[in-house]
Amino acid sequence: MPKTVITPPGTQVPIAPFSPGALADGVVYVSGTLAFDKDNNVAHVGDCAAQTRRVLETIKSVIETAGGTMDDVTMNHIFLKDWADYAAMNKVYAEYFPGDKPARFCIVCGLVRPDFLVEIASIAHIGKG
Repeated sequence: MPKTVITPPGTQVPIAPFSPGALADGVVYVSGTLAFDKDNNVAHVGDCAAQTRRVLETIKSVIETAGGTMDDVTMNHIFLKDWADYAAMNKVYAEYFPGDKPARFCIVCGLVRPDFLVEIASIAHIGKG
């Protein structure tokens, strides 16, 4: 099955060999997304809520570039550095998913750089494309 790489306008070059998103058979797969600034540095060091907002805005841009909306998200994979940030992440998360919630899981683990506090990967079904 063919896939289309999804790269929103203005996206910086990833720090590893991956694409921000891929569209195949009407499904958008958004790579694990971290709170990078425009220079590939960690944004909002020490602020999980701000990092979560940055991550979800990036995910939103990938899904919208593919032709979908956040309402099309069916699954989120959430990785936190520390359970102490769970409430802050959830508060921002609820703003982006105010209606019916996508399925999700959340685990605590080490992330690619010590100052990252949250990473989210998403799947959205936008229809056949």
